[in-house]
Amino acid sequence: VRAEHLTLATVIEMIHTATLIHDDVLDEASTRRHLATVNSRWDNEASVLLGDFLFTHAFHLASKLETTFACRRIGRATNRVCEGELRQKGSRGDFCLSETEYLSIIEAKTAELTACSCELGAHYAGGDEACVARCAAYGRDLGIAFQIADDILDLVGDESQTGKSLGTDLAQQKPTLPVIRLMALLDETERQQLTQLLENGSEHRRELLRLLKRYDAIRYASDRAKQYAEQARRRLDVLPPNPAVESLRRLTHFVVSRSA
Repeated sequence: VRAEHLTLATVIEMIHTATLIHDDVLDEASTRRHLATVNSRWDNEASVLLGDFLFTHAFHLASKLETTFACRRIGRATNRVCEGELRQKGSRGDFCLSETEYLSIIEAKTAELTACSCELGAHYAGGDEACVARCAAYGRDLGIAFQIADDILDLVGDESQTGKSLGTDLAQQKPTLPVIRLMALLDETERQQLTQLLENGSEHRRELLRLLKRYDAIRYASDRAKQYAEQARRRLDVLPPNPAVESLRRLTHFVVSRSA
């Protein structure tokens, strides 16, 4: 581990925290990591300002590195994260969103930051171009697997275990993979009925869960998450075995089996 890694780990976590703080405002969430969110403890103004402070301070820290590589890469990543969030906001209520479009959105809003983390780690460890690209691809696959699993937890998770507000996707009418899969399996009349149900947000959660179970939509989404996790693991096969690579390998199992 080099000094740059410690700085960049701090930078990435500050950016990640900033996105979570802003997400909680967008989702009107009240709990995060078993604690009251900033917006519920104080207000939305405090949340926006704190998130902005973390963003700007993260770039200030990154600018102290000897080259501009990290700043440029992090700048591109955060730009894509914001783009993904804007696209997700634009897709609210669009329950005919395709699986391809959904995956494209979460690749931007979630997987881009994990890809950036892995790319920077490899670059500042002295990896060659092929190694850096492979590590970035690992991070992207891992991020997609994580987000699909997270969207499943939002539907079927236990708030006492996850430590955060659940059901926000339904309340905000965000189409996620289980719902997208269910829509694809229904006929036109059934899709219209489901759309009406979904437009009521989380009011008919129990009925929706019954349909998701009936059509194996939750299991389908879980299998897709596991496919991306397996793809991420395969990215590591060409890297020399060591404790760090083993940790990355274990992480691919964790992201799809977690309950929090």
